[in-house]
Amino acid sequence: MDKSISENGETVGDGSIRGYDSLHQLLSANLKPELYQEVSRLLIGSNCGRSLEQIVLPDSAKALSSKHDFDLQAVSFSADEEQMRKPRVVRVGLIQNSVALPTTAPFSDQKRGIFEKLKPMIDAAGVAGVNILCLQEAWTMPFAFCTREKKWCEFAEPIDGESTKFLQELAKKYNMVIVSPILERDMDHGEVLWNTAVIIGNNGNIIGKHRKNHIPRVGDFNESTYYMEGDTGHPVFETVFGKIAVNICYGRHHPLNWLAFGLNDAEIVFNPSATVGELSEPMWPIEARNAAIANSYFVGSINRVGTEVFPNAFTSGDGKPQHNDFGHFYGSSYLSAPDASCTPSLSRHRDGLMISDMDLNLCRQYKDKWGFRMTARYEVYADLLDKYIKPEFKPQVVSDPMLHKNSS
Repeated sequence: MDKSISENGETVGDGSIRGYDSLHQLLSANLKPELYQEVSRLLIGSNCGRSLEQIVLPDSAKALSSKHDFDLQAVSFSADEEQMRKPRVVRVGLIQNSVALPTTAPFSDQKRGIFEKLKPMIDAAGVAGVNILCLQEAWTMPFAFCTREKKWCEFAEPIDGESTKFLQELAKKYNMVIVSPILERDMDHGEVLWNTAVIIGNNGNIIGKHRKNHIPRVGDFNESTYYMEGDTGHPVFETVFGKIAVNICYGRHHPLNWLAFGLNDAEIVFNPSATVGELSEPMWPIEARNAAIANSYFVGSINRVGTEVFPNAFTSGDGKPQHNDFGHFYGSSYLSAPDASCTPSLSRHRDGLMISDMDLNLCRQYKDKWGFRMTARYEVYADLLDKYIKPEFKPQVVSDPMLHKNSS
């Protein structure tokens, strides 16, 4: 096999395969077309029995991609034609990006640099007709929560702060809903910090917010130094384009979190993230896609890009020597559908904009096809969970009586 296969545009010289989309490219380059088509069907699924179709984007969007050097991909999910409902096609965008300046630069310069970097990418989404756009977790800052240094709290802002005002103008200009994950400072409750997604409506209004439900305590993820578990439940936001929800980062590892958004009638769930290759990359192409299947909705998975180096070394809970970086944020943002199909992923190393048309009728069609809601038997699990959260709970384990006989 060709050992110089590119990694979404970057050459891999050691012959290793890094990233799900890189594997896809490797197979494409080395398999006969008919065999590749079958392997592709198994790897990324088929949408209504067909491969995903490419979307032709306007030249203005392509020009912005070339000028500002970001990956730009666009594909379409379809649904079966229905007799009683018209198609409900919505165009969704995901943006992944690296920081704009070193973490040693003045904080105001770092934040302004990110705004300037994202502006042409949001413009590209706008001219391409994106209806709903989601940015990555804590997009306004480096992901400094590994350091445990409190100076990074300066990046926190209220819900109607600088980043929201910046995006409100663009949302209104392009008639676009924007999901903006930020480090929130709650001005009404003692200036407590939260990891929050702000939902900005297509008229430039603030629809609402959601705070991260699950906080990691693994490796360098020292986030509970800054904020704790959210208190907003599992809200679904009804927009002019569809019902959306936000499962922030670590929440993707919790199946009940995904379930709750589905029970609240979400049609698209976004998963804005900041995660590194050594820790989670094998999970990345699986968890969100599985959630889309199990809950009969679309999922947009966004991860930041690059390696962020901090001025002071820090340690973590895994026993490694002190170090100055979190590891490589591997990007690879993608979209998944209820029928098990998914898009190729964006680059592991470059900023990128993923665009997809999706017919939301597919959600109901797959609820009808598989009957997951009808067969779920929620009452059985509700009863188990009700028992589990009580101190006197005992696991339902049936032991082989011979085990005890042999031990005596």
